[in-house]
This record gives sequence, C-alpha cells and structure tokens, in this order.
Amino acid sequence: MARDRPDLRLSDTWQLFINTGTTIVTFLMVFVIQNSQNRDAMSLHLKIDELLRATKGARNSMIDLSKLSDEQIDKLEQEFVRICNEPEQSS
Repeated sequence: MARDRPDLRLSDTWQLFINTGTTIVTFLMVFVIQNSQNRDAMSLHLKIDELLRATKGARNSMIDLSKLSDEQIDKLEQEFVRICNEPEQSS
C-alpha cells in the first residue's frame, strides 16, 4: 500500500529504500574506518617493537604484549605501577 506523503511526495516504498541504503552505507563506512584503525595500530606496534629491539637495555619481552592474556597484562601493569611508585635510587 503505497501512500504519497504530502510533505515530500514520496511513497513509503521510497522511504524504506532510502533508509535501507543509508543503513548499508553506514555499515560499510564503519567497516572501512575499523579496518583503517587496525592497520594504524598494527603499524604503530611494529614501530615500537623495532625501537625496543634497537634500544640497549630494553626488555625484549615487551615486544609481543598483544599476545598476552588479560591477566598477564594486568600483572605487568601492576609491576609498572609499583616501579613508578618506588623512590628513585641515585647512582
């Protein structure tokens, strides 16, 4: 049952078509943006990994943090909080 809308002179079918089209475009844009953010994050991680490899005294165990479990990351965070709260020792 296609009624004309007096304000826009569009039928309900056209309104459904436009709504469906904008939903599809929105979904595709979210996918493109998410993919772009994932690529940016990965490239940033690789750059930081390279800096860790090149820095003498850096812990190489920090290179693959993305592969750790949530519990392991929480323990590591607690370690850094503890280190930050310790008074500095003069050499």
